[in-house]
Amino acid sequence: MRLRGLYALTPDSANSARLAEQVRQVLAGGAALLQYRNKPAAAAQRLAEARALCALAREYGVPFIVNDDVELALAVDAQGVHLGRDDGNLAGARARLPGRILGASCYDSLEAARAAVAAGVDYVAFGSVFPSPTKPGAVRAPHSLFAAARALGVPLAAIGGVTLRNAPELVRAGADLLAVISDLFEAPDIGARARAYMELFR
Repeated sequence: MRLRGLYALTPDSANSARLAEQVRQVLAGGAALLQYRNKPAAAAQRLAEARALCALAREYGVPFIVNDDVELALAVDAQGVHLGRDDGNLAGARARLPGRILGASCYDSLEAARAAVAAGVDYVAFGSVFPSPTKPGAVRAPHSLFAAARALGVPLAAIGGVTLRNAPELVRAGADLLAVISDLFEAPDIGARARAYMELFR
């Protein structure tokens, strides 16, 4: 599986039907990867949404990743999980997710990325690469990290404040995946915005 292109991350949403319609537009636009995250939602809503979006992603042949929650990923038969530094042990997650995608947030740390790869992750994410409306206090990751991390031999994701305007410099810097929330889901035409991101990789 080649992980390259738009990595769509779902926004926090109280409206499950609207979220599903937005995700369908993203998938129709050609996103390479879809991550479900909805931090404020109750457990029952998260389970129902994850199940519905996993089925939708499968329709389009797009891998479905659950953020921060191995149990939820297993419950809905997701294709993978993405974990941050406070979300559990990577090697333990790898053991529970044989044959599935495991990604890790490495913030601004090449050492954390090396450790994550040693633990068996399939891709690493650096960020925030720009000021982020979702996490305004996030540590900033220099774009030079992508060249430095190329030797790790796994796809590299850029996250945090990514827009269609600044995305080309991340692709030039060596990012394989562009993780986007706001600039994608708040676009006037979500499908067209997804296609525009994918064009950057062609």
